[in-house]
Amino acid sequence: MALLEPDVRELTDRRFRRMSGRSLGQGSGRRKRATGLPPGPRWPAWVQTVAVMRHRHWFHDYLHRTYGDTYTISMVPRGEQLVFFTRAEHTKEIFAGDPEVFHAGKANAILGPIMGEHSLLLQDSDEHKRARKLLMPAFNGQALREYQSLVTELAADEVARWSPGEEFRSLDRMNALTLEVILRVVFGVTDEERLGRLRPLVNATVDISPAILLGWGYPKLQKFSLWKRMVETQHALDQVMYAEIRERRTAPDLAERTDVLSRLIRAGEGEDALDDTELRDQLVTLLLAGHETTATALAWALYEIGRDDEQLRRAREAALHGDDAWLDAVLKESMRLHPVIPMVVRTLQRDATIGGIDLPAGTTVGPSIIVTHAREDNHPDPEAFRPERFLDQNPPPNTWIPFGGGARRCIGAGFSLMEGVAVLRAVLASYDVHAVGDDEPKVRNITSVPRHGARIRVSAR
Repeated sequence: MALLEPDVRELTDRRFRRMSGRSLGQGSGRRKRATGLPPGPRWPAWVQTVAVMRHRHWFHDYLHRTYGDTYTISMVPRGEQLVFFTRAEHTKEIFAGDPEVFHAGKANAILGPIMGEHSLLLQDSDEHKRARKLLMPAFNGQALREYQSLVTELAADEVARWSPGEEFRSLDRMNALTLEVILRVVFGVTDEERLGRLRPLVNATVDISPAILLGWGYPKLQKFSLWKRMVETQHALDQVMYAEIRERRTAPDLAERTDVLSRLIRAGEGEDALDDTELRDQLVTLLLAGHETTATALAWALYEIGRDDEQLRRAREAALHGDDAWLDAVLKESMRLHPVIPMVVRTLQRDATIGGIDLPAGTTVGPSIIVTHAREDNHPDPEAFRPERFLDQNPPPNTWIPFGGGARRCIGAGFSLMEGVAVLRAVLASYDVHAVGDDEPKVRNITSVPRHGARIRVSAR
C-alpha cells in the first residue's frame, strides 16, 4: 500500500509511542531483585546503567576482576537485571538455547523506537523465522559475489580522493564509504538528490549519545530538545525511505535489480509479502547494523596496521598479491581487539539454567564480548594485534563473537567481512598508512568507536 506524507508522519509517531514504552524493560512497575543471581555491584541502578552505557570497557573489566566469570548488574528504568557470562562453554549454552526461551528481540528493545517492531533484531519466534527466511537470499554467497564489484568500485573511488601526505580521521572516511556502500547495495539508491538527503539523516541517527537511547524508557523526555530533535530526524528519514520504497515497487526494472530492497520486494508472495512498514524496519536495521560497525572495524584495522612496520608490510603484500585470507584475518583481529558491540543479550521467557546457575524468567543474560575477547585463556597475549590467530584456523568456538551466534548470528556477517577485505585491498594497493598518535575506545550510541577517530597519515609507495 502506497503511503502519503501525512500517513508517514503518523506511522513514525505511532512507532515511537509503541516502542518507547518497551525500551529497557517489559511491562510496568519496578522489578523486585531476584535472589540467587551471580554477584554484582550494589550501586543504584542508574549508576550501573551509566557505567555500562558510557564507560563499558572499564566497567566490564572491573566487574570481571571483582566478581569473577559471571556477574549481575541492574538497569533503569525498572531495575531489570542483566547477568553476564564470560566463559566459552557458558556462551555456547546461551547461543544454543531454545529460541522460544532465549528471546533476543525483547533484549534489544532499547533499539525499538528507531528500528521499529518489525526489525529482525527485535523479532522473536515465528516472526523472526519468517523475516530471516526472506532476508537470507539477499546475503547468500551468490548475492555477495554480485555485490563485490560495486563495493570494490566504491572503495576505489574513495581512495582516489586521497592525497599523499594527507592526515585524517580514518573513522570519518570509513563511515562515509560504508554508508555509500549500504545506500547503494542495500537500498539501491543512485539518484544523487536522494542520496544527498539520506546521508545527513543517517549520520544524525547514528551519531547519538547513549542518553538518547536511555531516554526512550521515559517517553515524557521526548518533549525536550535532545530527544525531540531525534524524533524530527526520524520523521525526515522515514519520509525519504518510504518514498524510495513506494517508487521501487513500480520501477520498470525491478525484476533485474540486485539491491537488497528490490530483492525483498520480489521475495514475498501472498501472505509472505512485506508491506511498506516491514520493509522500512528491515532496511533501517540493515542500514544501522551494517554501516557504523564495519566502518569502525576498518578504522581500527588501519590504525593497528599503521602502528607497526611489519604489520604494514605484511598487509601491503597481501593487498598487492591477492592474499585476501590475510586481509580477512586483519579485519577479524581488529574486531577481536576492539569490540564494536559490547554484549549479546537474550531475555529469558521461562526459568533456565546456564553454567549451573538457576535463573528466573525475565532475567536478561548474555556473553560480554569485551571480556570474552580479552581473556588470556581464549586468546593468548590478548592485548597484542596478531592477525595470524585467524590464518588457516579459527579461535576456539565461542571465543570470537562480534556477530553473536546461534540462530541469531548476524545475517550480514559475510557481507561485512567481504566489504572490509575489499576496502583494505583498495587502500593498501595505493597507500602506506601510518598511525598518528594513540587512540582508545569511546561510546557512541550502542557502539564503541575510536575516541580520536583513529587518525592516520597516508603516503605513496
